[in-house]
Amino acid sequence: MKLIDLKLNDYLDILISDEPAPGGGSVSALACAQGAALVSMVCDLTTAKKKYADDHELCGEIKEEAVKLYADLKAAIDKDTDAYNLVAAAFKMPKETDEDKAVRKKAIADGTLEATKVPLSVMKMGFEGLKLADKLYGHFNKNCASDLGVGVINFMTGIQGAWMNVKINLPGVKDEAFAAEAEAEGKKILAEGSQIADRLYKAIEEEL
Repeated sequence: MKLIDLKLNDYLDILISDEPAPGGGSVSALACAQGAALVSMVCDLTTAKKKYADDHELCGEIKEEAVKLYADLKAAIDKDTDAYNLVAAAFKMPKETDEDKAVRKKAIADGTLEATKVPLSVMKMGFEGLKLADKLYGHFNKNCASDLGVGVINFMTGIQGAWMNVKINLPGVKDEAFAAEAEAEGKKILAEGSQIADRLYKAIEEEL
């Protein structure tokens, strides 16, 4: 069964256990998914009010994008655990012969590459979510200010967590060009995301 199909209690019980996955990567994807869900909710609670009629069209556009992000981030919760399982399985492969070792080495490299790509994609999606929250700011139902703020926090938490998962896997990536590109892109997302998140958090907090 997929993680996303579990009841919340069951998911948390697996998370608190000594099972290595799900771990920080899946939690990071979940955090970003929660951010996207909150942005969508705020849009709905804004378009439900005639008072914000001038913002309805924009909120409709943002909601559409947030819902797409939400679906992709939900899928990433399981993709991250699946990627970890690929690496774990590869390390358990036989290494008796030279052929065994070559097959095992390739499987480890392929799994590690996937385990790097998934959290990097979560970082990208989390950053897109932050930009949606930024676009929504100033055009939303003020009664939902705290909800939008929590959404921002979740996006940034997910981005930071996903970055840790990128970094821990980078040393095992054999494609040096990809590794360099992934590191540079991750650092850029982290820096630019932090700027947006800090600015939005301060602005929203002052409105409460």
